[in-house]
Amino acid sequence: MLLITCPYCGPRPELEFRYAGEAHIARPEDPSGVEADPWGEFLYNRTNARGPYAERWRHFHGCGRFFNAIRDTTTDFFLATYKVGEPRPDVPARAVASASTGGAGER
Repeated sequence: MLLITCPYCGPRPELEFRYAGEAHIARPEDPSGVEADPWGEFLYNRTNARGPYAERWRHFHGCGRFFNAIRDTTTDFFLATYKVGEPRPDVPARAVASASTGGAGER
């Protein structure tokens, strides 16, 4: 079973969480004033990177709070979790390399 560490509640089973999209997206101040093409870019185009990726998650069946996570998309390991509003943590290269071989992260 995959365990995800909620920064508010601690480690919990993955079934308690819901994915909420890419983290650290610059959202428009006034969406009604954005032209159609830039608005479509904002709504539908995401990074979809391979490797460590900043995501937003919600502890849906727990505290209900949103938080951010760095997840390696090639291994599904969570390398770090942190509260919304906190800066993205630096993930050491050795943690990424270890996660790709199954030696680190939250499982």
